[in-house]
Amino acid sequence: MTTVMKALSLARKVAVVTGGAGLYGRQIVQAMAEAGATIYIAARGMEALDRVAAEERTRGYKVEALPLDLASEESIEALHRTVIDRSGRCDVLVNNAVTRNKNAVWGGGMDAYDESLRINASALFKITHLFGETMRGQKSGSIINIGSMMGSVGVEAANYAGTDMHANPSPIYFYEKGGMLNFTRWAASILGPDNVRVNCVSPGGLESGQPAPFIEAYSNRTQLGRMANATDLKGVIVFLASDASAYITGANIPVDGGYTAK
Repeated sequence: MTTVMKALSLARKVAVVTGGAGLYGRQIVQAMAEAGATIYIAARGMEALDRVAAEERTRGYKVEALPLDLASEESIEALHRTVIDRSGRCDVLVNNAVTRNKNAVWGGGMDAYDESLRINASALFKITHLFGETMRGQKSGSIINIGSMMGSVGVEAANYAGTDMHANPSPIYFYEKGGMLNFTRWAASILGPDNVRVNCVSPGGLESGQPAPFIEAYSNRTQLGRMANATDLKGVIVFLASDASAYITGANIPVDGGYTAK
């Protein structure tokens, strides 16, 4: 019988993480590298990705940066080909990359909404299909969508009191992250018969230099009394990527300090 600690290991697993150099992406990469995975991180900003990969390799981990433009169907297909050519398989896909189109505002033009949806929705469908079909052929795999607590709630205007932060954020992000939740359920039902699991992680806000009134108000809105930090996602990512969560699919796990439960 496999022990629980062995089940949590990602040794001999190949993982693809879109993004990887951002606030949440960085800890996702660290977590899976520390658990033993071979990781391909992919995004447009190759300079930042190369720094992340080099840093992880100096720690003895297997991380490689690859180019990816989620607005380009050809780029998504090229990433899939490269990963399979180099490793022969993919065991974990983390859909972490996201765009925040500053022009996709309430009352804005449809073109800005379309640009955001191409990356945050259409590209999500494309990359999940490609790697999901590979996993189907393997009869195993784990897909982890990185959502947001904003996919489950509306705007809490009181969090922004006393700051110059925008208390009326774009509706498109709330729409996209809410849609990601049900896409997760849909993909889980399609891929489940071939032992491919699809789950969503919905982080809360990460403390990253916001104004003090926002940090205080947001922290008070959570049940744990604080914003997220640079390690809070690591455990749930390893759990969902590993065999320890073999009977979990179609789920959304809020990692938000109890914000959406309050």
